[in-house]
Amino acid sequence: MRWLPALALLVNILGCTSPAQALDSSELAFEGQNYRVVRLDIKREPLGLHWRDPQSSQPFGSIEALRQWGEARGERLLFATNAGIYDKQFAPLGLYVESGKTVVPLNLSHGNPASGNFSLLPNGVFAIYPDGHAAIHTSAAFKADGKSVQWATQSGPMLLIDGKLNEQFVDDSASLKWRSGVCVKTTSEVIFAVSEAPVNFHTFGRLFRDKLGCRDALYLDGSISQLYVDGEGYSGAPAFMVKPYAGIFAVFAKP
Repeated sequence: MRWLPALALLVNILGCTSPAQALDSSELAFEGQNYRVVRLDIKREPLGLHWRDPQSSQPFGSIEALRQWGEARGERLLFATNAGIYDKQFAPLGLYVESGKTVVPLNLSHGNPASGNFSLLPNGVFAIYPDGHAAIHTSAAFKADGKSVQWATQSGPMLLIDGKLNEQFVDDSASLKWRSGVCVKTTSEVIFAVSEAPVNFHTFGRLFRDKLGCRDALYLDGSISQLYVDGEGYSGAPAFMVKPYAGIFAVFAKP
């Protein structure tokens, strides 16, 4: 009988550590549309970027492939979403930094906005710095800042700049898409959102400003965007619309 207390302690320890940590995930209604919103404290829930398998150099392409890769390493995928806009070769169209290494340089070329949202200026950069703080800057401001980063993705357009909607947005625009975006509420609080139905840029930007209380927010992508939360599955665009991703935000539960 003397081993029972030790057994009880072991069961208690395993019971406390085996489940994956819960994320702050919720469904919000805003102006008649529903959105899936995930709030991360990146000091507690380390956020990273993943494009290619480090061993094979093959692109992950999908959240499911990334989940299986993590599972094989004994890591459970808690959160994931596509990281930004990419080109026809399924490579990031703008800056992409992974584990401190610049894989794709900053892209400041001004294309035709009709050919893609990346050229709907100003576009911007989401970055996590070596000291662990996160920020969103316009691409021009990021270049001027000149600081090294640990993780970064360039996408566009900016949804909010210092609390103001992007001036390119039209209130009654008929361009309706499933949309995903990210904002940095504080230096460690990062908020991701994906629409559960098609919306225009103006409405999506106001979600971040008026509902989520953000000041700087960046658009990630449109009709292919999905958001994965462990235990809840996928939110966002229908599965048949999803194409291979180049860059995936992810939070893993470590062994």
